[in-house]
Amino acid sequence: MFRASVFTVVLFISGILIKPESQERKNIIFFGDSITAGYGIPIEQAFTSLVQGKINERELNYNVINAGLSGETSAGGLTRIDWILRSKPDIFFLELGGNDGLRGLSLEETEKNLEAMVLKIRKANANATIFLCGMQIPPNLGQAYADNFKTLFSRVAKDQDVNLIPFLLEGVGGEPELNLPDGIHPNPKGHEIVAETVWSYLEAVLN
Repeated sequence: MFRASVFTVVLFISGILIKPESQERKNIIFFGDSITAGYGIPIEQAFTSLVQGKINERELNYNVINAGLSGETSAGGLTRIDWILRSKPDIFFLELGGNDGLRGLSLEETEKNLEAMVLKIRKANANATIFLCGMQIPPNLGQAYADNFKTLFSRVAKDQDVNLIPFLLEGVGGEPELNLPDGIHPNPKGHEIVAETVWSYLEAVLN
């Protein structure tokens, strides 16, 4: 999952935050890596934009903020989350850890970083609804590592009492026709499925 220009991402997010209507609506933040950022496809086809479309169709008073950064690890997310939290999120989707697993980083550190970010979100807004987006990785680094990576998300969700999406790429991961040629990032059809997965959890909260 490749690293995009931080400057470009900051401009994109800032452009959303300064809109007057954004200040009047409740904020839903998607904070993640290249999956959230919509790597390799037009941003309007990314699952976050599709979720905003569903919200607009129902005339709900929520604004989606895409705070995805390609190449981001959980450690990197921990260093930049304070800036993102200035927008005072009402709903927060935490989609990080995938790059940690692909790079074989310490799963203990990944778990600590995710927990630390949850605490920061709660400090910014004690009433925020938090979703942790689980990920899975192929057993390239050994089956034990892959299994431990998979279970750390459910453990963090349980310990921190947050909502869990067990596998954000359910029905998409490992399906060639739903991913870009790299086999990692969803194509537009894949993002449509991811959007439906997210919406199945989000809709109940919005209603």
